[in-house]
Amino acid sequence: MTQVSETSLLQALQGVIDPNTGQDYVSTKQLRQLRVSAGGDVSFEVELGYPAASQLDALRAALVAAARSVPGVGNVSVSLSSKIIAHAVQRGVQLLPGVKNIIAVASGKGGVGKSTTAANLALALAAEGARVGLLDADIYGPSVPTMMGVSGAPESLDGQLMEPKLAHGVQVNSIGFLVADDQAMIWRGPMATNALEQLLRQTRWQDLDYLVIDMPPGTGDIQLTLSQRVPVTGAVIVTTPQDIALIDAKKGLKMFEKVGVPILGIVENMAVHICRNCGHAEHIFGQDGGKKMAEQYGTEYLGGLPLSLSIREQADAGRPTVVAAPEGEEAGLYKALARRVAVKIAAQAKDYSSKFPTISISKNS
Repeated sequence: MTQVSETSLLQALQGVIDPNTGQDYVSTKQLRQLRVSAGGDVSFEVELGYPAASQLDALRAALVAAARSVPGVGNVSVSLSSKIIAHAVQRGVQLLPGVKNIIAVASGKGGVGKSTTAANLALALAAEGARVGLLDADIYGPSVPTMMGVSGAPESLDGQLMEPKLAHGVQVNSIGFLVADDQAMIWRGPMATNALEQLLRQTRWQDLDYLVIDMPPGTGDIQLTLSQRVPVTGAVIVTTPQDIALIDAKKGLKMFEKVGVPILGIVENMAVHICRNCGHAEHIFGQDGGKKMAEQYGTEYLGGLPLSLSIREQADAGRPTVVAAPEGEEAGLYKALARRVAVKIAAQAKDYSSKFPTISISKNS
């Protein structure tokens, strides 16, 4: 019987490349607990830093095939898991209990599909196996309650903290739950900012890997104050390809840079329209504007999403694309976007604040 060496096994397994990072699992030390029995049976663990439930079967098959390519290997047992940890945020910003990472979804102007993107991003992260929350921070035009199909005032079990609504497996809160649909929010900036901070910090978020915040459009006082007070792991900028949207999207990107929030990448929404009758592709709002912006600012182009009637209809019906048509092409685009965002976060610096002791100074009498 051929004796199986760990060295030959590791060399074979190093040939399996993570499709999301372009790296192997051996050199990144994600492959652990490698054991080889006297009979040639092999077992090991692989731990990912991001959710990828839809890819685990294919990854397991690739790892098993690589191990079995080594002479003498018998049965192969692979344990796959995702461990999502907290990553660093802006200095001096108070962290949020029950939340590991916050993703701000922003745009320089309204009407570019930011809220639809935020809702589907949250649902796609949840579909990949993460615990996800969605906060509607658009104080003047909350649309998340409609998109997620939930309504009614939030409950409070202790009279202090609000319980988030649960919609399609995602924890949700919005100013829209607290005001009537036709009530105009005639608030000045400080009032709106304080209301949003209360929504954020007085919601009992329950063990979230990611909290997606649908930011209000623009780069004024509310947006700047939120970016300075909210512990953001990274920002996603949503734009359409047209020059008018790009001008404002660049302002949004610069705002986050100034307050020390990493830019995770740019999403180009309404990138192309495919005619339902003849299949003709037409770039109604221009072509590759978001891609060129990403190149200009040295950030990642997270992907383009189509101008699609079904995306709009599904969001209006309270069942966004990722849950309405989970196996469809458009849901696949949102899931790919979610994986890219999660992988970008996983590559960032970890948050070590919980490792440090709390120092208190007392005055001796």
